[in-house]
This record gives sequence, structure tokens and C-alpha cells, in this order.
Amino acid sequence: MNDQKVLLDVRNLKKHFVVKKSLFGKVTKKLHAVDDVSFQIYEGETFGLVGESGCGKTTTGRTIVGLYPITGGEIRFDGKLIALGAEEQGYEDLKRSIERDPRDIQMIFQDPYSSLNPRMTVLEIIAEGIKTHKLLKDDAISQRVYDLLETVGLKREHASRYPHEFSGGQRQRIGIARALAMNSKLIICDEPISALDVSIQAQVVNMLEDLQQTFGLTYLFIAHDLSMVKHISQRIGVMYLGKLMEVAPSDPLYEQPLHPYTKSLLSSIPLPDPEANKKSKRMILQGEVTSPINPKPGCQFASRCPFAKDFCRTNDPHLEEVLPGRFVSCHFVREINNLE
Repeated sequence: MNDQKVLLDVRNLKKHFVVKKSLFGKVTKKLHAVDDVSFQIYEGETFGLVGESGCGKTTTGRTIVGLYPITGGEIRFDGKLIALGAEEQGYEDLKRSIERDPRDIQMIFQDPYSSLNPRMTVLEIIAEGIKTHKLLKDDAISQRVYDLLETVGLKREHASRYPHEFSGGQRQRIGIARALAMNSKLIICDEPISALDVSIQAQVVNMLEDLQQTFGLTYLFIAHDLSMVKHISQRIGVMYLGKLMEVAPSDPLYEQPLHPYTKSLLSSIPLPDPEANKKSKRMILQGEVTSPINPKPGCQFASRCPFAKDFCRTNDPHLEEVLPGRFVSCHFVREINNLE
């Protein structure tokens, strides 16, 4: 049993988008972007979230930070209810107890250019949250911005410049400084290095790790680069079509993946040794990807799973602990991996 403090507790999170309505306004098609996702993040750790493009990683992060209202489930931060699904029973009574402070959770976005207002200077961008929440006044705000710029490897004279005057790596550093501006406890990193050159990616990741140690930060690190996620994360969640397939500590997950989807993902990682790479066996998935619009009952991965049975196509699996600290959403995970 983990005795660390739970900072973020996501329970049965759902986020559905309306795709089509009837002539009379009735919803006929809904995209199940996030569907019944549950996980916890402990204080001071980095929890990685991986999966193919379109699996719901970014939507999960944006819903947690409050950019999207949640459809169902609940989110608790530091023991306090901060979000509740609009479809939950008793919502009108419970929503009065919601205590959401936008300073607690901040986000670093994937594209450092589109996430920065081109008409604002760096000083104005970083100081916006400080001014909005009246944390500091006048010269103290400017000094706070200068300190943050130096913390992320920039100079104070950069404060008067505009986003277009910086490189991609520098713009991402500005985004990181903005996320740090209000002393947030949890930072959601939405693929923060995918838009950067390979030579810059390691610098940004190393900086994030240093900042975590310095300020005691907690990260939700969303990415599709499996090698980088292993490097930075203590625990990892694997998503597929809006659902969590597996949650496990980083090293055991990579050494012995249990879910068939996790096995296929990890088998696609190229090895640095060309000879070993040639000999490695890839698990190539067959079949069609199930549509997330009005999905049918059953395992969403069944159409591509080499181990799927008829039971999988009609019954929804749920995350269960099959080994200490290892949770898998698969009806036949014990049979597939010869677990007792």
C-alpha cells in the first residue's frame, strides 16, 4: 500500500462531445473522448500518460485543468472536490461544495507558439495570472517575472520582447515560466517537447526535472514518446480510445507489459543497437479501430486484440489490480501472461 499523499484523485472521469443533434435538439451522436478513467497522482511524483494520437490523453489533461467541463465522474485535488460531472445525481447540491482554485493546477501546452498571445510581451504573458488573482503589486510583479525568466534559463531583458522573437525552445521556456508564476502544486505537461527539435528536447526535460526538485512540483506528463515517458515518470497510465488499459510503475511496465495494447506499443520502440533492433519481435496489430462515437458495449480494443474472445466483444473490462501496484483492464490478462 502506497503511503504517499494523494494530490490528484480522478474517479470515473468522462468527457463526451456532442457530434450530432436531431431536428428537435436531441443528441443522437456523442464522441466518447474520455470514458470512465480513474487514476491517482501522488504528491511529488511524475505520472506519465501515453497512447496513440486521438486516445484522449490531451482531453484528459484539459478536463482536469478546467478547460473542458466534465461529463461524468469527479476530480479531487488535495482532498477537495474541484469538479463534478453535470450528469451526476445530486449535482445541484454537491456543486456548492466545489472548491476550485485555478492557481493549484496549471498547464504547459504542446505548441509553445499558439499558446502565447502574440500581442503581449513576455512580461505581460507571465504576469497575467499574478495580476488576475492579485498575488503581487506593481514592481513586485515585474521582479517575480524576472526571477522566473532566470529560473527557466532566460534573461530579464527578454521580458520586453514578443513571442515571435524567440525560438521554439525559448517559447516553451516562457510557457513553463507562466505555469510556475502562481506557485501551482500540479503542472499538466501536454506533450511539452513534441514540437521541439530533438537537440532541445533533452534540455527542456532536464529543466522540468530540476524544477520539480527545487519547487516540489507534481507532474502529469502527457506524451507519445515512450522512451521519454519512461525516463521522466515514476508511474505510467496507458490509454486507448478514451479508456485506461494499464497503470503500473515505470520499470515493471517496460520490462513486462501485461495488456496486449501495451505490449504492442512497447514493441514498436526502436532499439539503439541495429542488430538487436533487427532481431526484436514487433507485435503488429490487425483489424479496424473501433469508432469512439456512440461506442458499443465491450472492450474497445477487442477489434485489434490477437487474444480477444466473444466475451470481450460484449462485456466491458475494468481496471483491476492483478499484481501489486499493477492495474490492467483486460478480462483474460492472467491467462495471457500466465499469472496465478
